[in-house]
Amino acid sequence: MFRTLKQLVPVPLFNALQIPYHYALALGGALIYRFPSRKLIVIGVTGTKGKSTTVELVNAILEEAGFRTAVAGTIRFKVAGVSERNLFKMTMPGRFFMQQFLRRAVNAHCQYAILEMTSEGVKQFRHKFIDLDALIFTNLAPEHIESHGSFEKYAAAKLKIAAAVKHSPKQRRVMVANADDVYGERFLAAAGSAEKLPFNLADAEPYTLKQDGIDFTFAGTPMHSPLIGAFNLYNILAAATFARSQGIKNETIARAITKIGHIPGRVEKIIEGQPFTVVVDYAHTPESLRALFEAFPAQRKICVFGSTGGGRDKWKRPELGKIGDQLCEVSILNSDDPYEEDPLAIIEDVARGFTVHTPEKITDRREAIRRALSLAQKDDVVLITGKGTDPYLMEAGGRKTPWSDADIARKELHLLLAPKKH
Repeated sequence: MFRTLKQLVPVPLFNALQIPYHYALALGGALIYRFPSRKLIVIGVTGTKGKSTTVELVNAILEEAGFRTAVAGTIRFKVAGVSERNLFKMTMPGRFFMQQFLRRAVNAHCQYAILEMTSEGVKQFRHKFIDLDALIFTNLAPEHIESHGSFEKYAAAKLKIAAAVKHSPKQRRVMVANADDVYGERFLAAAGSAEKLPFNLADAEPYTLKQDGIDFTFAGTPMHSPLIGAFNLYNILAAATFARSQGIKNETIARAITKIGHIPGRVEKIIEGQPFTVVVDYAHTPESLRALFEAFPAQRKICVFGSTGGGRDKWKRPELGKIGDQLCEVSILNSDDPYEEDPLAIIEDVARGFTVHTPEKITDRREAIRRALSLAQKDDVVLITGKGTDPYLMEAGGRKTPWSDADIARKELHLLLAPKKH
């Protein structure tokens, strides 16, 4: 219906009508499901990178502390003990879905709901009538520029979520923000009179980043996480800082963090007995791609690129290429979700960032993964980026192919490692 209206109504009028249209849908969903967020402690998590991981870390800590939780994000939807994969290709589905989800959480006697919140969701008022008790801000970097019109408008959309904390009717409101990010202070300020809890990397000192995890100290307590990289240490600090605001003890936080060996699609190691490392990760911005590659400094890197969906964020394509040229010994370019754009044209845009190495260009993503695994030698690392847990390949003509980078990597490893018949 929405697409039909867009075709029939003149563009200026259509744009003007979007605000009341989306607002009315948001209000309608809240009315039908009786404003369920009022019955829960609702935590929003926003930022460019690290949202999904932070959501899962917060959930793990709350569960370790004995609370019943609900989770809605890019990876999954969970209500109490029932979890299902997010197949929408959208972090925040429609307003009716979100309100229904929160009502399910209330009916399941959950105490907390942890929601991944996006700028795209804000554009369509999907955050409206969700009364927040807390917001966690991870970081901000250029993304969705073409959708919003500029980085400033993208940032403004994110800041509207912090403003929602300011205006929330909840009695106690908390704003947790990454103070090492240049936008951290703006998010703290936008939350108005909410309790302000900044965190930074210094809160983890002394810390050691290792190939098998992170050793650090938080609030005087030594802790260990099997997750890797400084980017994950930031995510851990975000979750731990929030947990402390809820009166959860350091020992409980430490136990929960130690138990989380991986987050699906986020630096997820695929282990099938191969003599090299295989990692699937959602990294889809220049900053996140660089951070991922730099987390494996001592290994020869074979990199399969995604993060280059058709018709969007074209500015970043050569930037991704530059990073691959600098940090990967072998780069295999793939367009992952071309939609209506020519996949090879997308790949050529990325290739323009290469000046030292010559990347391989493979439009078929499974073939690209197969090629990368076949090139890997002992102690190398194969990094498959761009999709994470994304459930579909989006191609021309509206074709939507079910997909899992992790499952494809496992299948191809089985084929590669299978005994050869003579």
